[in-house]
Amino acid sequence: MSESETTPIPYTVVVGVSQTSKSPRALEWAKAQADAENGRVIAVRAWRPQVPQATPSGESAGRINTAAAIEKSSQEQLAADVESVLGPDHGVELRLVRGGRRKVLLEAAKEADLLVVDAPRSVVAGPMFGHRLVYAATCPVVVMPPAISGEPPTAMARAAGAVGRAAVKSAGTAGRPGYRPPLRHDG
Repeated sequence: MSESETTPIPYTVVVGVSQTSKSPRALEWAKAQADAENGRVIAVRAWRPQVPQATPSGESAGRINTAAAIEKSSQEQLAADVESVLGPDHGVELRLVRGGRRKVLLEAAKEADLLVVDAPRSVVAGPMFGHRLVYAATCPVVVMPPAISGEPPTAMARAAGAVGRAAVKSAGTAGRPGYRPPLRHDG
């Protein structure tokens, strides 16, 4: 028997840590879940080297960051983000993996017991990101909805709410010229 066959693998929670939101609620929830199961947390962030933009100003190539410099900076930022949420003695394993976010998270979660992510906040990330993870992952997936993650609503969500309120108001006053809904008194 090899050593890996005799040593049980601890309960493992993989948590995706966003570069933009830092995923504080997902980190806290993943840590609490792992602690309850006497397990471990692996914080994962995907990264890709940035393609330098063409500079008509003739910026020297020496000032353009190399992939190694970007990776080092991203690793330091991941460590700082996790520490800012969980404190300096968090005991979380940090993994910065080159590649696309979905592929990186699915690969990291292959041997995990649970995958935890925040629901994407931007239209670019796609509202179906969490949905796609749920159907592709080999372990249960917890998607922290925006209401729980504590982030303010996006511009699109605020606009959608305004449109919805206007539609309800229009429907309530349709066919009643001069009708005004009663004033609300909160208090």
